[in-house]
Amino acid sequence: MTPRLLLAALCLIGFALPAHADGEVQKLITAADKARLDKYGETRKAALEEAKAGDPAEVKQLDALLAKPLVAFSDKDLTGNWKCRTIKAGGLSPLVIYGWFKCKVTDDGSGWRLAKISGSQRTAGRFFDDGDKRAIYLGSFSVNDDKARPYGSGPETDQVGYAFRNSASEWRIEFPAPYYESKLDIMEFKR
Repeated sequence: MTPRLLLAALCLIGFALPAHADGEVQKLITAADKARLDKYGETRKAALEEAKAGDPAEVKQLDALLAKPLVAFSDKDLTGNWKCRTIKAGGLSPLVIYGWFKCKVTDDGSGWRLAKISGSQRTAGRFFDDGDKRAIYLGSFSVNDDKARPYGSGPETDQVGYAFRNSASEWRIEFPAPYYESKLDIMEFKR
């Protein structure tokens, strides 16, 4: 392979990956969101324990989602249209699973960007590589057609989570300790 072809191949591979957590995410993440990620394990455990008291059919759906094996992000491109839904575990209600809405992932040259484009609760943000099977999502929550504020605007709109991939057509983001309603939000994606 010529150096020029090798460089082109590496560039193509790089565009299919989220931005690397090479310090950039550490420069952007707020102290509050860093603390949420630091407590991710205990927050998730408490939320899923509370979720067991939810509707048995919904508990079964949640258990099935979380039982799926994780696969690497590095060999797939998430760009395109997705159907997405939010699952709220713990907090005001033990478990709530919403219906499906529309989401879109784009690549702006610096990594994947997510926008939830239908439904009343929206998110817009960016992914950062955090190992082979996990990415960090930094985003902004908004309602209806209100313009999303930039990440870092405050706890009412800032979102942070870990993204996990289950297959070429399924992945999710887990948001520990979101500002509203629940202890853990899980945004599920399918094509």
